[in-house]
Amino acid sequence: MDILTHTVYEFFRPRQHKIARFAEEAERIQKQQLRWLLRMAAHTEWGVQHDFEHLFHYSDYKNRFPVQTYDETKANIERMVRGEADVLWPGACRWFAKSSGTTSDKSKFLPVTPEILRRAHYQGGFDTVSLYLRNHPESHFFSRKGLILGGSHAPSPLHAGTRCGDLSAVLLQNLNPLVDLVRVPKREIILMDEWESKIRAIVENTWREDVNSLSGVPSWMLVLIKAILRRAGKEYLTDVWPNLEVFFHGGISFEPYRAQYKQLIPSDKMHYMETYNASEGFFGLQDDPADPAMLLMLDYGIFYEFIPLEELGSDDPHVLPLWEVETGRNYALVISTAGGLWRYLIGDTVRFTSLRPYKFIISGRTKHYINAFGEELMVNNAERAIQMACLATGAKVKEYTAAPLFLLDKAKGRHQWLIEFEQAPRSIPEFARILDESLQRINSDYEAKRYKEISLQPLEVIPAREGCFFDWLKSKGKLGGQHKIPRLSNDRRIFEELLRFNAS
Repeated sequence: MDILTHTVYEFFRPRQHKIARFAEEAERIQKQQLRWLLRMAAHTEWGVQHDFEHLFHYSDYKNRFPVQTYDETKANIERMVRGEADVLWPGACRWFAKSSGTTSDKSKFLPVTPEILRRAHYQGGFDTVSLYLRNHPESHFFSRKGLILGGSHAPSPLHAGTRCGDLSAVLLQNLNPLVDLVRVPKREIILMDEWESKIRAIVENTWREDVNSLSGVPSWMLVLIKAILRRAGKEYLTDVWPNLEVFFHGGISFEPYRAQYKQLIPSDKMHYMETYNASEGFFGLQDDPADPAMLLMLDYGIFYEFIPLEELGSDDPHVLPLWEVETGRNYALVISTAGGLWRYLIGDTVRFTSLRPYKFIISGRTKHYINAFGEELMVNNAERAIQMACLATGAKVKEYTAAPLFLLDKAKGRHQWLIEFEQAPRSIPEFARILDESLQRINSDYEAKRYKEISLQPLEVIPAREGCFFDWLKSKGKLGGQHKIPRLSNDRRIFEELLRFNAS
C-alpha cells in the first residue's frame, strides 16, 4: 500500500469495526433503523395517516398497512416529483432515480432524498472501498484514477424543479467535487445523454490516463473496454492501464461475463467486487473475495422484510423480519427506507447463505423466472448452468434470454434460449445438452419435470446474431446506464420481440 493510500485508509478503520458488529447485533441494529425511520417520518402525511408517532414495535408496524408495489405508492411519489413536501418523507425531494427496466415502456421514479444519499448510497461507496482496502493491503487505490461508467439525468417531465435520471448520474451529480480529483472521465462527459457519443467521448478522455479501478454494470463496461482497446490498438486492457487492480460491479450477475473479463484483463493482480446498489437504496456488498455472497448492510437507514417466494401473490403472505429468515430459501425483498418507501416490494429475490453475519446472493427477480411447468427456474440457476456449459465447451456467452414454449399438441413444452455468443461452441446441440443437464443438477424441480420428459422436453438453444440484444435495447431507447436484458420470462412477449430482431 503506497503512502497516500495508507494515510487515507486510516480514516476507514473505525467503520470496519462497526461492520464487524453486524454478526452479533443484527436484530438490534435493524430495530434501531425502524425506530429512526418512524421518528423521522412521523409528521409527514404518510406518517400521520398511519400513526407513526405511536408505533414502538415491529409487530405494530407490520400490522399497520400491507406490503406495497410501485403502482400502489405511485400517486404519492408523483406528488413528490411535482414538488410537494412532507408526503412520504420530511421536506421536498429534488432528485429521483428513473428506473424503467426492460419489460415496460413506463418509467418509475424513486425518491433520492438527502438522507438516502448520505446514509445508504454514499455510505455504501465508502464501505465498499473500506472493505476492499482491508482485503487487499497491497492496493495503490488512491494514487491513481478511478473510471466510473454511469448514465445521465434531465429535468423531470412532471415538474421543472426536480430532476430525474439513472441512479449513477444522480450520485455523480451530487458527489463532493474533491472526488473528481481521483475520478475519470470529466463530469460533463459521464453525464452525456446519447450513449454511443458518450462512449466515444469517454474513450478519448480516459485511454491515456493511469486508471486502476472501474465501476459500473458488467455488460456496459465490457462495451467500453472493447472501445478502449480498439482506440489504443491493444489486445489486453492491462496493456492500456497496467496498474488496473479492481472492478466494482453490480446491476446484473457478473458470472456470464467473468470469462471475457479474464481474457481481456489477464492479470493475477486484478480483483472483482460485487455491490448491490439499486435505485431504491444500497443493500449489500461482497466483503470476502473468496465468497460470492454479499454482506447485508444493516445500518443504512433501511429496514428489511422478506416474503417467502412461494407465498408471493397470495392474499395473506407471511412477511418476515430479518431475524426470522432461514438459509437456502428464496425470498422477495421488502424495504422501508429513508427515501420514503414504506414496505415496498422492490422486485428482487434473495437467498441467504449465512445468518451470522447475514450474507446473501441475488437469486432473481420476482417477475423474471420460469415456472410454466412447475420447474421454478430462477436467474441464479440459469447463470450457474450457463457457466458450467461454457466451461465444458469453451464457449463465451455475451447475452441471453429464455422463455417457455408450449407444445399444445403434446401437452408439454420446453424452454427456448436465445443466446448471443462472444465465442460460439463447436456444437450448439452439445452446448444445449450440457446446459440442460446442468440445470437438472442445479434445480431438482427442473430435473423432476425433465424426468422421462413428463412435462419438459430438452431445451433448445437458438444462436443470436451479433448485436441482436444491443439493437433491441437501442430500439427502446435503453442503451447504457442500468438497463438490463430480462434473463427469464414466464411468457413469450419479450422473447418473440427478440426473435424478430434476430431475424432482421
